[in-house]
Amino acid sequence: MNRNQPIAPFDEKGHPHPVFEEWVRFETRRQFLRRGANALGMAALASLGMDVFAQEAPRFPGRLKEPVGGVPGIPHFPPKAKHVIYLHMVGGPPQMDLFDYKPVMKEWFDKDLPDSVRMGQRLTTMTSGQARFPIAPSRFEFKQYGQCGMWVTELLPWTAKMVDDMCFIRSMHTEAINHEPAITYIQTGNQVTGRPCLGAWVSYGLGSLNRNLPTFVVLVAQPSNTEQVQAISARLWQAGYLPGEHAGVSFRSTGDPILFINNPPGVPPQVRRTTLDGLKALNELNYKLVGDDETHTRIQQYELAFRMQSSVPELTDVSKEPESTYRLYGEEARKPGTFAYTVLMARRMVERGVRFIQIYLNNWDTHANVAGRLPMQCRDIDQACYGLVQDLKQRGLLDETLIIWGGEFGRTIYSQGGLTKDNYGRDHHPRCFTMWMAGGGVKPGTIYGETDDFSYNIVKDPVHIRDFHATVLYLLGIDHERFTVKYQGLDQRLTGVEPARVIKELIA
Repeated sequence: MNRNQPIAPFDEKGHPHPVFEEWVRFETRRQFLRRGANALGMAALASLGMDVFAQEAPRFPGRLKEPVGGVPGIPHFPPKAKHVIYLHMVGGPPQMDLFDYKPVMKEWFDKDLPDSVRMGQRLTTMTSGQARFPIAPSRFEFKQYGQCGMWVTELLPWTAKMVDDMCFIRSMHTEAINHEPAITYIQTGNQVTGRPCLGAWVSYGLGSLNRNLPTFVVLVAQPSNTEQVQAISARLWQAGYLPGEHAGVSFRSTGDPILFINNPPGVPPQVRRTTLDGLKALNELNYKLVGDDETHTRIQQYELAFRMQSSVPELTDVSKEPESTYRLYGEEARKPGTFAYTVLMARRMVERGVRFIQIYLNNWDTHANVAGRLPMQCRDIDQACYGLVQDLKQRGLLDETLIIWGGEFGRTIYSQGGLTKDNYGRDHHPRCFTMWMAGGGVKPGTIYGETDDFSYNIVKDPVHIRDFHATVLYLLGIDHERFTVKYQGLDQRLTGVEPARVIKELIA
């Protein structure tokens, strides 16, 4: 047999070649049912004379009045939020320097952390060898703000103005103590890589609200200070065992948002369209023969890329934004790549129907030089977050957009390395940390959870990552226990098999 000769899928009698027969025989039940469901659905639409994208909202090109795709029967109940903007602070912000005010610690300066507080907790190798664990009180001043009386650091004056719009969780906790498993855990619900992330689950369950933009977009902002950045890889926004089309689409923070999305020089749109039609026909032949989900994903992604040639330039063209936008978000919002610019992009994406926007900001891993680095990190986010919340509110979009802010774990009250009253470092701390949310059906002005005087252990209302995920899904109209996908013989879900509860006290 000539190895270079292509294999014919069928012989002259119409029998499938053994190779293709094997592929089809091992087609999964889910693939078979989905293909059947799609065929029935498209037939029903065709019988009504409807285009699948006919219900397009007029204000922004491509925005839809009703979602396309998603899992039948989801949402399970009326959602409070349609969109999510998740602001992940990579590295773990120090909760006691930002939101978890501990005035008693001033009396404990340079005293050892009591064994009765630590209780044998596992430490990272960066501090496990220290002879002492000296207490490092926050060097920053705090004040109470708003009707809710939330304590906020002096480093976040803009955030302090809007505490009554926000919902604070001071009792988040996790089992992961190092960055890679901790970020993977809070993004996917599991410390082991390979699972779908939160954005992929939302895309898969709820479908798209824009025909010309991805359902799930990822942006990586550039911090002003880059002393100790962590690795940020695409596996954090992967689809895992869900169809590949639900993985996050990463937009670059500077330059062309997506590489190679535009036609090469000398290639007109008609030629690109003809090329894509040929590829589509070949992929469809393969999909009908083999039934591989990834072939179907490839077809959809080629088509989306073609439509994005016009939608992405319109999305990223901020030249028509009025001066009031930059007064609200700050002058940094004019500079592509900054955190302020990325959250402005997030607002524009929500307007156009993007379902889930994930923004990563690095350099919160403050093992040393908290005094030098933390003010810069806070300047990056402070006015920008304020601008985002107020901008969505004035446009009538805050109620349907859930904003999430937080890291993968917290920091220790004891100092890593040298300690002075003016500077110190802090190690990783999974036992308690602070996150906040706004909009999207959360109860504004809420302060939930409490830690001890050392911001070391939770003493009231603990919230595990599983509880956090269950609550986010609930706000989107999804029952986390009923939202499952069959994989490796198990009904997989974002919240896993251990108990998880919706924190109803956070919901308006």
